[in-house]
Amino acid sequence: MRKKISWDDKVKISEYAHKVSQDTSLSNVPLREGEEYTVKELYEAMAIYSANGAAIALAEKMAGSEGDFVKMMDKKADELKLGEHHFVNSTGLNNLDLKGKEQVGDKNDENKMTAKGMAKLAQHLIQDYPEVLKTASTTKKDFRPGTSDRIAMSNWNWLLPGLIYGRQGVDGLKTGTTDYAGMCLTATATQNGMRVITVVLHANGGKGSGQHNSARFDETNKMLDYAFDNFKLEEVQKKGSKIKKPASAKVENGKESTVSLTAGKDVSLVVPNATGKPKVDTKVTLKNKTVTAPVKKGDKLGTMSLSLKDGDNLGYIDGKQSESIPVLAGEDVEKAGIFSRSAKAVGGFFQGIGNYVADGVKGWFN
Repeated sequence: MRKKISWDDKVKISEYAHKVSQDTSLSNVPLREGEEYTVKELYEAMAIYSANGAAIALAEKMAGSEGDFVKMMDKKADELKLGEHHFVNSTGLNNLDLKGKEQVGDKNDENKMTAKGMAKLAQHLIQDYPEVLKTASTTKKDFRPGTSDRIAMSNWNWLLPGLIYGRQGVDGLKTGTTDYAGMCLTATATQNGMRVITVVLHANGGKGSGQHNSARFDETNKMLDYAFDNFKLEEVQKKGSKIKKPASAKVENGKESTVSLTAGKDVSLVVPNATGKPKVDTKVTLKNKTVTAPVKKGDKLGTMSLSLKDGDNLGYIDGKQSESIPVLAGEDVEKAGIFSRSAKAVGGFFQGIGNYVADGVKGWFN
């Protein structure tokens, strides 16, 4: 049972969600059984403070039970083509840690995904729901302020500016830790307009112990340094610029026989720093082979996809970086008058006769 929910919707805490939320060995905000909390309260506790009981409560709100929510997770993962995956609960913890009856699989089972699958999921999350970054980048916030249940939440992503390993440009995304997966971090950062997503699984060898170990942050920093030192975002097509192949579309019943094509949007692609001017593959798809007059400047006539010629060798999540933009009419083309259209029709008629006669005469000598 999938539900549409809003931030202000109330979520009643079940015995199971309450029980998990009281486990101080896990990341949690304590929840009262039978009490109602808003969706937004629980979401922020989950996203900022990794609150496991809150994640379970939201799963139950969405699907009716955590088991049914796992089915939704599987369906969405297949829909997004995340690759190999195995889900058994809504928290990402080992089932043994949860001590509940709602999980899928045996008591020692746990969720599994590849690093590429995590990166792809992060990409979809940021592209489809960019507002998630506002919460993911929140360093500190009180849960239930002004009540006896107030908890001061601090974000576990210590790469956020202002925290222990703070780095400018980092605005997400999520930490995670289990005995099986180790210390994990899916991070994202921007620099000079370019966004990078990194995934670190089973990090070890850093300074400190437990949750204070620096390994996942050290390794993420190395990847971010590499990405920003070796790649850049470069404009390859400017809004309003002329499209070269094809340069125009045919116009029917117009004062002009063609209309020029222009780009409807700026396009920038990620390119290696070492290369000169990037070589770009373009493909224009027009709605119709011929446009009927009148045509207004800015009318959408089709789309154009742009990608780097060598883009499939650069390790993009989807195999090749590609952008699609609208193709617009570059100028007005007025509808031709009745006499002009008649003249063109007559001209076309006689041209056809001429071609027919010429072909016939050629046939006499074959």
